[in-house]
Amino acid sequence: MKVAAITLRGGNVVEHEGKLMVVVKNEINQPGKGASVSQLVMRDVRTGNKMEFRFRTQEMVERVRLDQIECTFLFGDDSGYTFMNKTDYEQISVPKDIMGDQAAYLQDGMEVEIESYEGRPLSVTLPDTVTLEVVEAEPVVKGQTASSSYKPAILSNGVKVMVPPFIESGVKIIVRTEDSTYIERAK
Repeated sequence: MKVAAITLRGGNVVEHEGKLMVVVKNEINQPGKGASVSQLVMRDVRTGNKMEFRFRTQEMVERVRLDQIECTFLFGDDSGYTFMNKTDYEQISVPKDIMGDQAAYLQDGMEVEIESYEGRPLSVTLPDTVTLEVVEAEPVVKGQTASSSYKPAILSNGVKVMVPPFIESGVKIIVRTEDSTYIERAK
């Protein structure tokens, strides 16, 4: 399906110069004279190399349709992560480099969505939020609660998150998986 280069966003997959590319970043530059250009940073799906491309905003590119598969997380090992397809119970292996930093949030039985192209996994979408326990947090400094300051805390999965001063060790909190930010105390 052909789409205008200006409409591409991060995570979109396009076919360009005979390669399958994932859009990492899209910036629209408007020079003083002439037409706007869309500056894209894209990663080659097969090799992992990042490249920059410039398109005139009216240029069309071929956007690729991906298969979305609802899966359940089973386990992780040295080779990667294993998921089970919820419809046919087939196991899908995902390499570690595709998961990236989000792998720290995987929990047993977690429901995820895997996007694949021609049977090859390209990305894994985790739930928006997860509930984790605070393992280590600095003690509250008296008078610190007057301002909206945050303190570092380490979660049960080893990730460091900034939390409000009233959060202590042993408390369960809800964290956004996309950017590792504190949302609220779990109820």
